[in-house]
Amino acid sequence: MMDKEKTMNAQDKSAATQISIRQIHPFRNHPFKVLDDDRMKDLVQSIKDNGILNPVLVRPDEQDGFEMISGHRRMHAAKLAGLTTVPAIIKEMTDDEAVIAMVDSNMQREEILPSERAFSLKMKMDAMHRQGARTDLKRNSSEIGAETNGDETYGTECHKLVGLSVKDRKTREEIGESMGLRGRQVQNYIRLTELTEDLLNLVDQKKLSIVLAVEISRFSNELQRSLYSYIQKNGMIKKTQLDALKKFNYENLTEFSVTQVLNDAVSTKEDDGKVVLSRRELDKYFSKTVETDKRKEVILDLLDRWKRGQKRP
Repeated sequence: MMDKEKTMNAQDKSAATQISIRQIHPFRNHPFKVLDDDRMKDLVQSIKDNGILNPVLVRPDEQDGFEMISGHRRMHAAKLAGLTTVPAIIKEMTDDEAVIAMVDSNMQREEILPSERAFSLKMKMDAMHRQGARTDLKRNSSEIGAETNGDETYGTECHKLVGLSVKDRKTREEIGESMGLRGRQVQNYIRLTELTEDLLNLVDQKKLSIVLAVEISRFSNELQRSLYSYIQKNGMIKKTQLDALKKFNYENLTEFSVTQVLNDAVSTKEDDGKVVLSRRELDKYFSKTVETDKRKEVILDLLDRWKRGQKRP
């Protein structure tokens, strides 16, 4: 194992040093996924060809090792490329400083899943609140994210929430500004952390919109499971259905009754009297050379004959 004191001396020179991969452990509750996809294959090949050009960022732990702050994908690719060490910059950080640095560095990635953004924003919000904690500030970021200017949080613990404090709003806006998001977007992403895992996966798969997911996040977990079952069977859900569900006492709703409420809320289109026949349908009876006007003339003539026939005794 590399002598940690020598490694720390490298930090004093503001230069990266090679660290054994075995000495580095992932960031606790790291919200970003490391996938063996095509991008990872490209990264592995790049490392084989050119090495790791951008050092990872770590902080020393209490077991003569290091915690990864930024560079989980690079380290994973390095392992796949057969490397045993990675260039690293070592920096002493508090827990909250490490969380903020980890989130900020990973937010620079080109593609970030909604779930990754949600949990990372929650972690940063919590860290920033701990840094500026007051004795009268007891709420965590999930509660902050739930606050929507007096709207209700729906579920068995349904209750009214007060508006965001000036401090909370400022923190939310500050986080959003640093990431190209509006404060309201930060709030909505944090709400996604209240979804069940199955529903959050649907958001990541773009099978459930973030707007509807935020609405669903205000329901209890039990009700969310019923909604997930409904979506699996029907393929989609509408805001009008969720609005209808909010009017009921959730404690008395079974999965069957939830389905009934959702089905009843789907509005049926009024009959406007129009009958539309596709070209494919008409081609069964007409030659493709017959023009549209001629087809219409023939159809109306046939309908006229049919109508006269209906009047006969």
